[in-house]
Amino acid sequence: MRALISVTDKKNIGMLAKGLSDFGVEIVSTGGTYKKIRECGIDAIEIEEITNFPEILDGRVKTLSPYVHGGILYKRNDQNHKNTVKKNNIKDIDIVVVNLYKFEEALKTNDSDNIIENIDIGGPTLIRSAAKNHKDVIILTDPNDYEEFLQRLNTQNFDIEYKRYLAMKAYSLTAYYDSVISRYFKDLSKKDCQYKTYGLRKIEDLRYGENPSQKAALYEDTYAKGLLKDIEILHGKSMSFNNYNDLNVALELSKELGENSCVALKHQSPCGVAIGEDVYDAYKKAYEADSLSIFGGIVVINGIIDEKTASKMSEIFLEIIAANDFTKEALEVLERKKNVRLIKVDLSKDTTTEDVKYLDGKVLVQDKDKKEDDFEVVTKKSPEKSCISDLKFAMTVVKYVKSNAIVIVKDGKTLGVGCGQTSRIWALESIKNNHPDVDFTDSIMSSDAFFPFDDCVEYAHKIGVKSIIQPGGSIRDKDSIDKCNEYGISMVFTNNRHFRH
Repeated sequence: MRALISVTDKKNIGMLAKGLSDFGVEIVSTGGTYKKIRECGIDAIEIEEITNFPEILDGRVKTLSPYVHGGILYKRNDQNHKNTVKKNNIKDIDIVVVNLYKFEEALKTNDSDNIIENIDIGGPTLIRSAAKNHKDVIILTDPNDYEEFLQRLNTQNFDIEYKRYLAMKAYSLTAYYDSVISRYFKDLSKKDCQYKTYGLRKIEDLRYGENPSQKAALYEDTYAKGLLKDIEILHGKSMSFNNYNDLNVALELSKELGENSCVALKHQSPCGVAIGEDVYDAYKKAYEADSLSIFGGIVVINGIIDEKTASKMSEIFLEIIAANDFTKEALEVLERKKNVRLIKVDLSKDTTTEDVKYLDGKVLVQDKDKKEDDFEVVTKKSPEKSCISDLKFAMTVVKYVKSNAIVIVKDGKTLGVGCGQTSRIWALESIKNNHPDVDFTDSIMSSDAFFPFDDCVEYAHKIGVKSIIQPGGSIRDKDSIDKCNEYGISMVFTNNRHFRH
């Protein structure tokens, strides 16, 4: 038997080479891998002895040879194939051990020449050849598989299920690798084509999905930017499926609101949001916005949590507290809570630009909702200058609420969030019904889409709203504008809808 070994990641390579050698397998190797194997005191043959040709073009060509690929690809049970390799003095290669150049590491250098040189050619070709002929050839691409392989080698237990498993891993690796390269060139060209690739790397299995009956795992899109990329869990048990899903929304909203903002979120929708003079003020206002729903929820602070804020937070149970950072004293306070997850996240980082929704057999891809809103006053009365920041705040929050959505705010704090209703008036009415003791006098109201009727304006007047911001665009906009003029309510159109489904 003969094995070809050519690896960038040399983890466990000494163990593998020794196991092969002890079993009597002849080892052929390349460059740095050959040197590593020889350093371990194990015999190996340099690739040039097989190809009868030197490594050329700074290593770009070394294994691209019929003496290599013929030995891998020929069918062992096909007499014509056997005659061909014999006639051409091509010897069997029964085991191929390959992993690839570190293209992702090269991307970090921003050196275009270095990046191009780290596009592996020979490696993926070897992997594909061996995986295609997996019935006759073992393909190993993951150092974590070496130990099991050696155990099977000693008993010659290479059943077809095992070979297919290794072939699956091999093609998954090359597909992932090519997807990263594809996206690199997409960024350079700034164009799309009919094919779209996403390379995902598994990080961990999760206990379960949205419900205990659903299996789930966490993957990372290693190429994409994003707030969740480098989060640091400072304290608490591992994150759940729902934790990640909810945290993602809260982080994006807090980033958009800016420094000294606080987002309390439950079940994919904000329940209390505020902007304060400092992080303590922001948290206090967000808590007061809905002190019932925040219990067991997620809180994100765009800032550094201090001891005073931490002490206030520790008065209730929170699933997750995330922030740019925590002071030492804050951590000492919060770590007394066994079950709270404390997460450090860089909210200054760029976010992803695409929103991807996987359907049952189809995939929807869209840009993130980042278009800047207009600010068109459409009523006789203009908003007071003191209301403008609240109008923009309300519109930012409503973008992150499940449609149909209505948000009411005052003085940089949400007074109520109406989400996920099939009728817009129901979303508005639910706010008052859920907060019967709240005084909405002189408040600001936002809507994620236009008003099809003037009923929302009518109800807004009833509870004391003084200014409204909404996208506009209904064929009956005039009804709502006239109703606002009748009641002395100012209204602004953004000309930009914010559905969130």
